[in-house]
Amino acid sequence: MIKRHIKKLVENLSTNNYKTLNTIELSRRNLLNNYSIFKNNNPRFSIIPVLKANAYGHGIVQVAKILEDTDCPMLAVDGYFEASKIKDMTNKRILVLGYILPDNFSLLDTKKCSFVIQDLESMKKMNSLGKPVNVHIEINTGMNRLGFQPEELSQTLALISSLEYINLEGVMTHLADADNEVDDSYTFNQVALFDKELDKIISNGFNPKYIHIAQTAGSVKVKSRHANSMRLGIGLYGLNPLSINDKKYINLSELKPVLSFESTLIKKINLKKGDRVSYSGIFTAPKDMTIGVLPLGYYEGIPRQLSNKGFVKHRDIFLPITGRVCMNHIMISLEGVDLSVGDKINIISNNNQDKNSVEQICQINNLFNYSLVTCLAESTKRVIVT
Repeated sequence: MIKRHIKKLVENLSTNNYKTLNTIELSRRNLLNNYSIFKNNNPRFSIIPVLKANAYGHGIVQVAKILEDTDCPMLAVDGYFEASKIKDMTNKRILVLGYILPDNFSLLDTKKCSFVIQDLESMKKMNSLGKPVNVHIEINTGMNRLGFQPEELSQTLALISSLEYINLEGVMTHLADADNEVDDSYTFNQVALFDKELDKIISNGFNPKYIHIAQTAGSVKVKSRHANSMRLGIGLYGLNPLSINDKKYINLSELKPVLSFESTLIKKINLKKGDRVSYSGIFTAPKDMTIGVLPLGYYEGIPRQLSNKGFVKHRDIFLPITGRVCMNHIMISLEGVDLSVGDKINIISNNNQDKNSVEQICQINNLFNYSLVTCLAESTKRVIVT
């Protein structure tokens, strides 16, 4: 036992001292700023930060650590494997949103976690554990993905009333069209249906602690008679899910991106006019020039669509990506800069005005901001900065 402990300690020290070529930096200040924006706009609401998909690519452990400094009552994840990564290092309760195989119910930490239950059989099997379990039920109001149908609600409530160990801690739905830039009628219809079903739940004697309908986009659009909580996803990380043409876009304009991505120049290559670069030779040197090699590519989350189109940054100078983005490498023009191997290069900026910010990358290349950040490789080191 002692030998294993010492070995693990040495391994951790070795990992911490190892200087990585690529690092994702998370701004504690920006993340707490974003949380405060939603808290101030919804002062009577409980904010439930969503940390699924490795905290939208930002790093679930690091984000959970930062959120210890907030008053949020719980953190939401998709799968129990995500809950397992943080449940022993956070004081927050954890809401598991995704489906769990009933065969795994006996393995769950029901003291620290709450669970969204999607069907009656799972409810019965959860009850058979013989210990208290806090559950949230989802009502399908128009997403048509998960949740109980409104016509199933009476049967669901009757079952919960009959189960000794099941506590209805929360009720939720999911908005399907909250980012619609021209017409919010579908969203408003979902809210109306949700409130109607909540009336039934309350009239049946239930008093759920958390009633949540809105995510980031919905938080600036919907007004529910019953909602007292919201699930804060992409906005926590400083990314705006609304189109600039949406009249509510301005409500989220003060969000600050949390993530920046730094890499290292590992090689310089002097090209002659006519030399081709990378797969398929889609870049041909127009003159004698110097390019640099960076140790990251589409595995690390750099979209292949940025081949010959994207930019990275050194100080205030933007450097074009030259040639095809490879699995673990990209090449960049070094025109106009005097760089040496080992110098740091900014891959993704947390300044929205920069060509290599998430917002600009996605606007220029018609990419989806959620996808860009969630595809950042989990193997890349994440560090918290001020």
